[in-house]
Amino acid sequence: MRDSGEHMQIGEVAQRTELSIRTVRHYDDVGLVTPSARSIGGFRLYTEADVQRLLVIRRMKPLGFTLAEMKELLEALEVLDDPAATAQARTAATEAVHRCHARAEDSCERLRRHLAYAQELTGMLAEHAASPTSRA
Repeated sequence: MRDSGEHMQIGEVAQRTELSIRTVRHYDDVGLVTPSARSIGGFRLYTEADVQRLLVIRRMKPLGFTLAEMKELLEALEVLDDPAATAQARTAATEAVHRCHARAEDSCERLRRHLAYAQELTGMLAEHAASPTSRA
């Protein structure tokens, strides 16, 4: 793991997060993850904290979270990590995390059901592929 002060270029960040460079740029454009710095040539430079934010987004995307919901959770996590945050801000952030957690649980349950259906189908197809019968 990198030191939090060391910067990475977008290609390395894309590789580490398993996101495309285009996707990382898009998340910058919509304000989800802004690079911590820019090189003299204007290239985006990211820190380990930026990578962690991208990983949160990557985990949320397959669960159907919107960009607005992703932003809300990222902001809530920032508040909860900030020792100087007010009690009121921490309460609101905790509530946002609870909402996202409940939504993630629901999405996981739906995905488990879909996976079970897919496994049933592949099992059925494997049986038919292993012993083809002639149907007239």
